[in-house]
Amino acid sequence: MTAGRLPNQAGPGDTGAYARQVSGAPAHAHGSRVAARDHCLSMARAVDRPTGAARYGRMFPGLAPLGTDPQLLVRAGVDGGVCDATAVLDRLDPGRDDAAEAAGWPFFGQLIAHDITADRSPIMGGVDPEALRNARAPKLNLEMVYSDGPIGSPYLFDVHDPAKFLLGPDGGDVPRNQQGVALIGDPRNDSHLFALSLHMALLRAHNRIVDLLREAGTAEVDVFDKARITLTWHYQWIVVHDFLPRLVGTELVEQVLAEGGRWFAPPVGQAYIPLEFADAAFRYGHGQIRHTYRLVDGGPAVPLFPDLVGFGPVPADRRLDLAQVFDLPGHPPAQRAKRLDGRLAASLIGLPEQVTGAVDTAAYRSLAVRDLLRGDTTALPSGEAVARLLGVDPLTSDELEQSWPDGTPLWFYILKEAEHRGDGDRLGPVGGRIVAEVLIGLQRADAASHLSLEPDWQPILPAAGAKFGMADLLALGLTPGSADRPA
Repeated sequence: MTAGRLPNQAGPGDTGAYARQVSGAPAHAHGSRVAARDHCLSMARAVDRPTGAARYGRMFPGLAPLGTDPQLLVRAGVDGGVCDATAVLDRLDPGRDDAAEAAGWPFFGQLIAHDITADRSPIMGGVDPEALRNARAPKLNLEMVYSDGPIGSPYLFDVHDPAKFLLGPDGGDVPRNQQGVALIGDPRNDSHLFALSLHMALLRAHNRIVDLLREAGTAEVDVFDKARITLTWHYQWIVVHDFLPRLVGTELVEQVLAEGGRWFAPPVGQAYIPLEFADAAFRYGHGQIRHTYRLVDGGPAVPLFPDLVGFGPVPADRRLDLAQVFDLPGHPPAQRAKRLDGRLAASLIGLPEQVTGAVDTAAYRSLAVRDLLRGDTTALPSGEAVARLLGVDPLTSDELEQSWPDGTPLWFYILKEAEHRGDGDRLGPVGGRIVAEVLIGLQRADAASHLSLEPDWQPILPAAGAKFGMADLLALGLTPGSADRPA
C-alpha cells in the first residue's frame, strides 16, 4: 500500500464513512494555519456526547459479593504474602519467569484501561459501588490522547500546525510545564516510562498520518479529523486482532465476534464498564510486570519502580528503545512479559509515593493489596462463583496455593487461572471471557467505532506483514532503521 492512496481507501478515509463523522462546523483561525474542526472526545459530533460521568455496572448481577476479611487480603498482598514474587525467585531457573509474549503488551493494556476507565473514588471505599462514576467515556476512542481536541485542549497541539500534536523540544519527551508536569490528555500516562513511551508513540503515529494525508492531497480543513479517525480505528483493530488474541486466544475472540457477548452486550449508546472487568480481570497486567527491564540493547536491567517512575522530564539516558519491549521487524526478539502466576514483582509490592500519594498505612503501597481491597470494596463475587456461572470447572485448592475460607477474590483467582489454564501466557476461561466480551462489546456499543459503522473494515495504513498490528503502529513514528528515534 502506498501512502498516496491513504485517503481513498475504504474505512475512515472514504467518503461514505467519513461523511458520517464530519460536521459542517466552520474552521477557526489558530496560529499560522487553519485549525481542524473540533469534535472533542468522540468521532461523533460533540453535541451528541453524554454529559457527566459514565457509569459502572455488573456483568454478573445475580452473584453475591464475596466479602473477605480485609486483614486476610492485606496479609496476602504485602511483602512476604502469597502475591509477593520475591520469595520464589531463587527457585526459578533462568528464563522460567518469562511468558511467551513481549514485555510491552501489559503496558498497552494499561493504556487501554486509561482510555476507558477512570475511577477516582478512595481505595478503602466509602462510596456505594452502585454510585461509582467513570470519568472516562466507555469507548476505545483515544480520549486519553486527544482530550478535547485542538480547540478544547490547544496546549496539546502545535500552535503553528494544530493538526499535529506538540512534542518536547527534541522529540524525546512530551511537552511539560515549567514544573515538569506533562501536558498530555491523561496524566496517568506519565506514571512510568513505558506508559509515556507508548503515549508518545501514539502522538507520533497521529503526526505521521497527518503527513500521509497531506501528501495524498487531503484538504487542510479535514486533515485533523481524518487523522484522528484513522488512528482510532487502527487502534481499535489492534485491540481486537492483535492484543486480544495474544491475551485470551484467537478462538475466543472469533467466537465473541461471531456470536456476540453472552454476558456483556450493551446496546449502542448504552455502554458501561463492568466492575468485574475494571476491578479484577483487566488488572491482570499487574502480574505481567517484569522484575527488571533493559531500556536499550546491552543496557543495565532496572526495576520499574522506583527507577522508571514518571511525573517528570525524561533524561536522555532513560529513554526507551521500543524494540526492547515489542517484537519489531529487523530487531532481535524483545524482552518477554512476566508469567502470570498470581505473584507481583517486588517493585509493585512497594510502590513509590509518587504513584500512591500519601497513604495511611504502609500496606497500601502494595499494588496487590490495593487490587485485593478494591475488589472487596466494590463487592465483587468470588472467582469460583463466576466460574460455575460460566460452566467452567473452578480451580482446585492446590492450584490456588492459598486458603480462602469463603471463596477466592476474583482478581487473584483470574491470575491463578491464567497460570494453570493458560500456562502463564494468557488468561483462562473466566478472565478471558470477561476481557474479550467487554473490549469487543464496548466497540459494538460505540456508534462511531469501526465495529459499529463498518464491521468488515480493514486497516489502510502500511503493514510490514500480511496483517496490520502493533508493530506497524509503532513503526509509523520511527525513522527508517531505528526503533527509538522519532521521525
